[in-house]
Amino acid sequence: MTSRSVFEMVPVADRVAEADLVFAIRDANPVSPGHTLVIPKRPIASWFDATADELRDAMRLISLIKLQLDESHHPDGYNVGFNDGVAAGQTVFHAHIHVIPRFADDVADPRGGVRHAVIGRGHY
Repeated sequence: MTSRSVFEMVPVADRVAEADLVFAIRDANPVSPGHTLVIPKRPIASWFDATADELRDAMRLISLIKLQLDESHHPDGYNVGFNDGVAAGQTVFHAHIHVIPRFADDVADPRGGVRHAVIGRGHY
């Protein structure tokens, strides 16, 4: 018996958006209000293994999620990206893209964005 990823067990009713090859859910442990994950329906570990069609659907869904979050949460910016591999902090090995709304003053100094997750990287 093959174990299913946690994303494959998410009820369809919990999806906030969907395309043919990908779907979106709110992150169970959000770093900000509206933090959303875009996930391929096919259980691949890495976005580097995604097909061109999966990548195209993911980008379309990211754009849709942004419009939804602009309307519902009115963020001042976004961080969008994925972790690939243990060394990059990936903990769920079913590829997913984080769409993270950012808000003015949510951190003291946002310069450098995700660079602060890498030891030794500071402000410019």
